[in-house]
Amino acid sequence: MTLSRQALTVKCPHCGRAVYWTTDYPFKPFCCERCKLIDLGEWAMEEKIIPGEPVPIENDGDDNSLFQ
Repeated sequence: MTLSRQALTVKCPHCGRAVYWTTDYPFKPFCCERCKLIDLGEWAMEEKIIPGEPVPIENDGDDNSLFQ
């Protein structure tokens, strides 16, 4: 792996390990697939949320409209 002096370095959002923003790190900003999947699971389990008011879902009265 060759790193240029100009390579941006970020911290993995899950474990904090240094990640160089190059093609050598395919899971960036995560350091590895494991950290990426853990983060995805946290979003899926709603352990992480984006703050703000919920957006109301418009319903035209036809509950089957989603399946057509």
